[in-house]
Amino acid sequence: MDSYIKNLRNKVGHDELILNYAGCIILDDKNRLLLQKRSDCGRWGFLGGMVELGESIEEAAIREIKEESGLDVKINSLFGVYSKYFEEYSNGDKAQTIVHVFKAKVIGGKLIDRNDETLDLKYFELIDVPPLFNKQHQDIFDDLISNKEYTFR
Repeated sequence: MDSYIKNLRNKVGHDELILNYAGCIILDDKNRLLLQKRSDCGRWGFLGGMVELGESIEEAAIREIKEESGLDVKINSLFGVYSKYFEEYSNGDKAQTIVHVFKAKVIGGKLIDRNDETLDLKYFELIDVPPLFNKQHQDIFDDLISNKEYTFR
């Protein structure tokens, strides 16, 4: 968690905040989807993370993909915005999470084995994607396989 959110949490405790996230759909040349096994819950989800103060949504997506996977990406298009979702984290923090999802192409870097945020990274056939860690990520995936781009929920 960046210092901006820590400062807010020091003031509001566990009360609900609106948090903005940026994430990416990354498909390889075989149309397999890259997913991250998250260290916070041990379940699979899209790569991405919180937007930092002063950062654009696009900058956040590119930075988060690099941090979580080791890959460099180029943003191709906006896939959708998923905004009416609520999370309660294991520490008791509550938030309305708004995720701006992009389609991105890998342009460099190398997949990492793991780090503080990532237990595993794997490309999945679209028919073999495991259950995702929350409804927001599941809805993103459902829209992907239904070819529903430019979705706003």
